[in-house]
Amino acid sequence: MEQCWRWFGPDDVVTLAQARQAGASGIVNSLHQIPYGVVWSVEEIEKRQAIVRSDRSLGLEWKVVESLPIHESVKIGEGDLETIFENYRQSMRNLAACGLEVICYNFMPVLDWTRTELAHKLPGGGTALRFNLHEYVALDHFMLKRKGADEGHSADVMDKAKAWFERSTQADRDRLLSSVMAGLPGAFDRYDLPGLARILERYAGITHEKLRENLKRFLEAIIPTAEEVGIRMCIHPDDPPRPLFGLPRICSDEDDIAYILDAVDSPANGLTLCSGSLGANPKNDVPGIARRFADRIWFAHLRNVAKDPDGSFMEAEHLGGDTDMVALVDALMAEEQRRKAAGLTAWQIPMRPDHGHELLDDLGKGSFPGYPAVGRLRGLAELRGVMTALAQVKGYDA
Repeated sequence: MEQCWRWFGPDDVVTLAQARQAGASGIVNSLHQIPYGVVWSVEEIEKRQAIVRSDRSLGLEWKVVESLPIHESVKIGEGDLETIFENYRQSMRNLAACGLEVICYNFMPVLDWTRTELAHKLPGGGTALRFNLHEYVALDHFMLKRKGADEGHSADVMDKAKAWFERSTQADRDRLLSSVMAGLPGAFDRYDLPGLARILERYAGITHEKLRENLKRFLEAIIPTAEEVGIRMCIHPDDPPRPLFGLPRICSDEDDIAYILDAVDSPANGLTLCSGSLGANPKNDVPGIARRFADRIWFAHLRNVAKDPDGSFMEAEHLGGDTDMVALVDALMAEEQRRKAAGLTAWQIPMRPDHGHELLDDLGKGSFPGYPAVGRLRGLAELRGVMTALAQVKGYDA
C-alpha cells in the first residue's frame, strides 16, 4: 500500500520533513482556507502542490484530497443546490487537471469525528482520544437540553451523565464542548451551545431515509463528472457510527455501505475504509467489510479502537485494539494484487495511519487533535511491519 500522511497545511506544527522522516511518500491534504461550497481554483490547488514539492529531496506528492467538503445545505436538501453541485463539479475538474484522482469526503451532519476527551491519560504519560458516552449524554441532555436526548440510553448511562454534570465546573463544560468541536479541522463553522441548537433545528425532519435520499441526489449530481475526469470519490464512514444529537448517521455499517455504493453503481463511487470508525460499531466485521467491498476501496485509514460495553471507546494502539489489523491489511493487499494482475495502473491503495497517541516530545506541542508526529510515526512503523511480513509470507507486492 502507498504510505501516506495527513498534513494540515502550512499551519500544521508537524512538518513535511517529519512526514518524510516517518516514512511517508504521499501527502493527504485539503484546502481548509476555502469556505464550503466555493470552487477550488487551479491556482490554489497548484499553490498547495508547490508547497508539498518545495523540497525535492523529500520526494513528497499530494496524493489524496481529504476532504472536498460538502455544504451543509446539500445534507439538509435546501436552497439552490444546483449552484453548489456545479461548484463541486468544477472543483473536481480542477483537481483532476492538476493530477489529483482520489477525493475522500463524508456525509456526517453538522459534526465530523466526535470525541469527548482529547487527552485521555495513558500509562507512562501519553494521551489518547476518547469518546465517553456519559459525557456526550451530559452535553446533549443537561447542557444542550435537546428534547429527546434521554431516549435510547440506559439508566446507568443517564445516572453517570447526571453525576458528571452536577460535579462539573463551567471550565469542564467548556472543555467538553470544545472537544466535541475539535473534529472539524479547518471548518468555518464552530458552534457554541446556542449555535449548535440552531443548526440542529435546521435538521428538524431529516430522517435516516431523507438523509440517504440527499446523499443519493448528491452522488447522482457529481459521479458522472467524476467518471468523466477520472476522479475516484470515496465516502468516509461515520465517526462514531451512531446517531448524535438526534442527527441520523447513514454510513455506519455494512448495509449502509452497500446502499451507498449501489445508489450510483460506478467505480467512481467508492469507499474510504476507516477501520477505527467502522471498528467502533460492535456488529461490524471490519476485515469482512474490506473483503466484501474491496474493489471499491480507494483509500484507507488504518487505526484501532478499544470498545467499552456501554458504547464508549478509546483510540488504541494501531495493532492493539478490537480490530484484527493483520487480517484487514491482508484483505487490502490481496485486493492490490488482484488489481495489479488485472493490469490496473492505479493498483496501490493509499493508506495513512490515523489518530495516533500523543507521546514523548509531542506532548504539549499543539498538534491537531489526534495528529501528533510521534504517535502516527509509531503507527505507520507498526503497519509497515505488518505489510512487510505479509509480503514475504504471501508474496504480495509491498
